[in-house]
Amino acid sequence: MGTKLFNTKARGANILVLDDEPDLTDIIQTFLEGAGYHVTSENSPVKAIEKAKAIRPDLVILDITMPVMDGYQVCQELKKDKRTADVPVIFLTGKDPVEDDKKSFKSGGDMYIKKPFSCESLLEIVRIVLMSVSR
Repeated sequence: MGTKLFNTKARGANILVLDDEPDLTDIIQTFLEGAGYHVTSENSPVKAIEKAKAIRPDLVILDITMPVMDGYQVCQELKKDKRTADVPVIFLTGKDPVEDDKKSFKSGGDMYIKKPFSCESLLEIVRIVLMSVSR
């Protein structure tokens, strides 16, 4: 595998979006695709982990609060697998940012954004994370 450094024009990066709210994943997918990214969305944590291992995205965006498995657990599962260990993770949270901040980074997350958020804010965070990652 070669090394690639993402810049502000990381168009074409593959992003996996996981949230148990289908309307939100649809909005995020539509917006990020409009910005030039390839997006796969999923509403099931278990299916998202399987998809991530199969497609090895450049970035994962996931909700923290979900049934069955929370976002921290999903992130930890991704970080344990060599196929997805280096994939950056952005958490979406509606909870207390200070508490989530600690848990997000401890579980392997790279950044988080508080719900509700603007699509422009999410796009800026996506660009920052992709710029900072070199694989």
